[in-house]
Amino acid sequence: MFDTVLIANRGEIAIRVMRACRELGMRAVAVYSEADRDAPHVAYADAAYLLGPAPSSESYLNIPRLIEVAREAGAGAIHPGYGFLAENPDFARAVAEAGMVFVGPPPEAMERMGGKTAARSEATAAGVPVVPGTLEPLDDLAEISRLADEFGYPIAIKAVGGGGGRGLRVVRAASEISDAFASARREAETSFKNSALYVEKYLPSPRHIEIQILADTHGNVVHLGERDCSIQRRHQKLIEESPSPALTPELRLEMGQAAVRLAKAVNYFSAGTLEFLFQDGEYYFLEMNTRIQVEHTVTEMVYGVDLVKAQLRIARGESLWMRQEDLTPRGHAIECRINAEDPLHNFRPALGTITTYHEPSGLGVRVDSGVRPNYTIPEYYDSLLAKLVVWAETRPEAISRGLRALAEYELGGVATTIPFHRAALGHPVFASGTDISVNFIAQNPELVETARAFSASLEPVEAEAAAEPRTFTVEVNHRRFGVKVFGVGALAAAPAPGAAPTRTGKPVGKAKKATGGPKVDGVISPIQGRVAAVRAEPGQQVEAGQVLFIIEAMKMENEITAPHAGTIAEVRVQVGATIETSGVLATYGAHA
Repeated sequence: MFDTVLIANRGEIAIRVMRACRELGMRAVAVYSEADRDAPHVAYADAAYLLGPAPSSESYLNIPRLIEVAREAGAGAIHPGYGFLAENPDFARAVAEAGMVFVGPPPEAMERMGGKTAARSEATAAGVPVVPGTLEPLDDLAEISRLADEFGYPIAIKAVGGGGGRGLRVVRAASEISDAFASARREAETSFKNSALYVEKYLPSPRHIEIQILADTHGNVVHLGERDCSIQRRHQKLIEESPSPALTPELRLEMGQAAVRLAKAVNYFSAGTLEFLFQDGEYYFLEMNTRIQVEHTVTEMVYGVDLVKAQLRIARGESLWMRQEDLTPRGHAIECRINAEDPLHNFRPALGTITTYHEPSGLGVRVDSGVRPNYTIPEYYDSLLAKLVVWAETRPEAISRGLRALAEYELGGVATTIPFHRAALGHPVFASGTDISVNFIAQNPELVETARAFSASLEPVEAEAAAEPRTFTVEVNHRRFGVKVFGVGALAAAPAPGAAPTRTGKPVGKAKKATGGPKVDGVISPIQGRVAAVRAEPGQQVEAGQVLFIIEAMKMENEITAPHAGTIAEVRVQVGATIETSGVLATYGAHA
């Protein structure tokens, strides 16, 4: 038994886990990087400790420091959330070796199901169908080309340790293999510290269906139906719903049983999700996420089960308190991921400071958020700000409720996916539910113009003055404390509870644009980030639209192309450099 849990994560999932802890009567301990000092999850926790500098490698991925902080905080358990170290068996072992409980599956099950090639082998052994592909990592480009000829194009080059679409590249011709392999390997190493890749046949137009399971430490496993996660960009989910409008009751039962069978085969316990591709009435195992998922919320709304509390109860050794026959879905739920991305420019990351922030409410509306007014979005982590979840008795009612809630959602100061979600939920193809696939966005380009119209209706709002302050937040020996200061003199200096330090003028955190001086004829970065690849050199002839640089921002790679044909005169950055928005990457000489 444990009564204090350290949450080794940040943002909305950290707050989500803390709420579950409080409902179970447990203390919740937050950790934070230097970039997250003013983050809402830090203010919400019962105690908070500094991990280290902003880069995740020096903070949220620093296993020795996390263990040190957990001991200092008196934590009996560590919940990893999702991302970061959630699927790292070495972290799970380190937690156990430190005498604490890892709130998740055993490391042996994580190893059997966490790696994509290992999971495919386990699925094959358990009689669960998989997409044709390799069962071992590959690094031979000639072998990849041979497999592409065998499977037929397109193929997918995928990270063994991947997830969330990172480290995945689709190859449609032999000429693309080399660049796709290099890009996938680079992103896999950055995201997962594992550069191993494998290859499988790429299904052209599938739905993405996943099955939620819960398993205890006594051998009991149940499934809680499915989620349809087909609305994606860059192979990362934007909208999820439960149940899927594509599955029959018979298929739902069959896929659920397959998921339970595979979980039992690898001695799995805790919450987990088995992902499948579904096309032409057939389903194929894709991977297992050995953790809680971003979209667990829609399952909770439909089945009435708190999955995070379930994780904690299972970690305390409880037997499952539900049987399969007790789990009956009710109604329909839809989740929209509210990301700091610009849907009008291919969902590129959008940094800045949130000015106004007001969440929708009402019957059947839930918001899991990790932000607040005057919050500056860090560049070091992913783009998820909040999740809007709606529930209703039927799917059409859920769509209507979602549209109403999105119209009420106020989030000023940065570009977000809210306009896209309004366009998507209002689209007739989405409303029909029958013709949706992972190609929904590509096949419906009018979504961008609809989103543009919604964006145009949102006037930018300047940051309001901070509320009258009453409390100092101080940091002593890497731990945060709230200190109340009484007296008129304190009112001009102390920030309001949970608010950012008072600043003057306009919202802060937005990259400065170049001003003054002659306009540079060159390749300009539209985003702030780190230069991941340089494909330009002085004297090179380039064509309009040719990819010259790759900028990594918010854990995504963004291709920067030549604005027009010409000759590169000067390359001003190198791999690893940090570039600001509107920064010059290269200049042109004579035009072609």
